[in-house]
Amino acid sequence: FKNIEYFNSGILDTKLESNSQDFGYCLGVLHHTNEINDGIRFFEKILKKNAPFLIYLYYNFENRNFLYKSIWKMTNIIRLLVSKFPFKLKKFTTDILALFLYYPLARLSLILNLFGLNTKKIPLSFYKDKSFYTMRTDSLDRFGTKLERRFSKKEIEEMLISNGFKDVKFSETEPFWVAICRKI
Repeated sequence: FKNIEYFNSGILDTKLESNSQDFGYCLGVLHHTNEINDGIRFFEKILKKNAPFLIYLYYNFENRNFLYKSIWKMTNIIRLLVSKFPFKLKKFTTDILALFLYYPLARLSLILNLFGLNTKKIPLSFYKDKSFYTMRTDSLDRFGTKLERRFSKKEIEEMLISNGFKDVKFSETEPFWVAICRKI
């Protein structure tokens, strides 16, 4: 399309003017940085008044049971190791994790769902209807990143409100927590 322009810039050296954008989104990026509030303020700066902002930050499992949280803590040890690998080895390792971890649990959830069983408590059941490509990319995102921060629904809402947004609404389905809000 002729009315689309692409910019490759950081939040501090952007070519986007203040109050110039009708819509903003940031999906799966800020939780891998230490500059989360800076990132949210960037969107507040470039968005027009009342413009919607869609954001996704990793959730802290506040709505999950002890077993689920414990399994995540064990996998986090793997992430801490894998994230230090050179990229080619990291990519290979996360592909193997997708094949032998994501795929079997996802397909088990799919099969159990076909029999009418609820699989929401099974780790990685979110991927039951997702492609293997999605599992591979998400495995790399999860295990290949050195920094991973997680937040409660309340913390995300507070960050958005304190950085100039209002009317924060969260999706109640996975992936948690996706939120839409508007610039004040």
